[in-house]
Amino acid sequence: MTTMTAPHDPRQDGLAGAGLGTRALDTDGDGGTEDLVLDTVERAIADIAAGRPVVVVDDEDRENEGDLIVAAERITPQIVAFMMNECRGLICVPMESQELDRLELPQMVQSNTESMRTAFTVSVDASAAHGVTTGISAADRAATIRLLADPAAAAGDFVRPGHVFPLAARPGGVLVRAGHTEAGVDLARLAGLRPAAAIVEIAREDGTMARLPELVPFARKHGLAIISIEDLIAYRRSAQTEVRREASTRLPTAYGEFRAYGYRGTDDGGEHVALVAGDLGDGTDVLVRVHSECLTGDVFGSLRCDCGPQLQTALREVAAAGRGVVLYLRGHEGRGIGLMSKLRAYELQERGRDTLDANLELGLPADARDYAAAAHILADLGVRSLRLMTNNPAKSTALARHGIEVLARVPMPVAAGEHNVRYLRTKRDRMGHELPWLDGESTPPSTNPSSNSSTIPRTTPSTNRGEK
Repeated sequence: MTTMTAPHDPRQDGLAGAGLGTRALDTDGDGGTEDLVLDTVERAIADIAAGRPVVVVDDEDRENEGDLIVAAERITPQIVAFMMNECRGLICVPMESQELDRLELPQMVQSNTESMRTAFTVSVDASAAHGVTTGISAADRAATIRLLADPAAAAGDFVRPGHVFPLAARPGGVLVRAGHTEAGVDLARLAGLRPAAAIVEIAREDGTMARLPELVPFARKHGLAIISIEDLIAYRRSAQTEVRREASTRLPTAYGEFRAYGYRGTDDGGEHVALVAGDLGDGTDVLVRVHSECLTGDVFGSLRCDCGPQLQTALREVAAAGRGVVLYLRGHEGRGIGLMSKLRAYELQERGRDTLDANLELGLPADARDYAAAAHILADLGVRSLRLMTNNPAKSTALARHGIEVLARVPMPVAAGEHNVRYLRTKRDRMGHELPWLDGESTPPSTNPSSNSSTIPRTTPSTNRGEK
């Protein structure tokens, strides 16, 4: 392999060196780092702002791959040629969904069955009016990528299909989906540039995917910064506030009196409500229910799910305890897929699919919820440690991943009936929910939150799977 150079300006083609801020990795657990040293996110942001590419790796339990990422508006033919010759993967352009809609670039398929649900749109080339010929050359692809990042571009500036593959990034970036798509958009935005990037997977000369032990030497050889998505997530969490408190009022309810706090997400505009009973004091050992919005269950009393009864139980028990929080998260309808998609999933369930397979058949994740906003709201309320009212261990580990200390999990009673028993069995058997009493295996828990807590492990595995 050869280092890409440009005689006129090394900053233009992205391979000018820079001082390193580093983090060492021990990949085999033996205490040695074998020179697998990652750079700081701050350096990567500075390089992106200057038009230099960076290498971004994900965890070994995800794709375990590295992508070269550069801001779309700073792409050059030299960088595209480097991507083609040295990286060898598929060159894609992560962008925000609203920009893709504006450019009339729909999803490539209606039902996405790709393992990571990578959101490919139709492929494009810039039109001949922009000097593009066949669209495949490095110069042509660079022109197309720059045009995709141009706010003045219009749908008519592109021909379809083409040789560049736009990708729709999830709102909220890596805090919602830990993929290279979201990392590219986040890095461009953090660098003060248009939220669009060019990315490409890095493969070995034999065509197999390069892993971390090869990616670090690759980055060093070419003078590139290398960071992890994990570090980018941590940087974003520490550098920005996820929610903003906008309202506070007394709220008397049928269960007791609460203080209602209204929050708005700074990234996605999502609205959330925290109902606080009593004085949280030092914020330790607080009884908490984090409840995902469910219009059909919470409002209409649907018997397909257990959401409504769980919300009612949480309100009653927190009010009775005289100290605690019921946090109602909007935007979590249907485990985060939205109301219309949930109703379509119900249609598929009526044809025999279970709640998990119905989502997947629609090209949607089994569970798209993110708990970053919940963690920030609880922190804003002064909650330092909590007992979480849930049957879902993944919710506990997700909150712990966001820095919330979960002391124990308080089981929630579930009444199984003809309309929801299959749904509950799927949650138990395929989604890891703890419902041992569902088929008479044990006695259902009481609703006394002080005597039926189940201590949870202190491990905090990631809840985001591998994604491009």
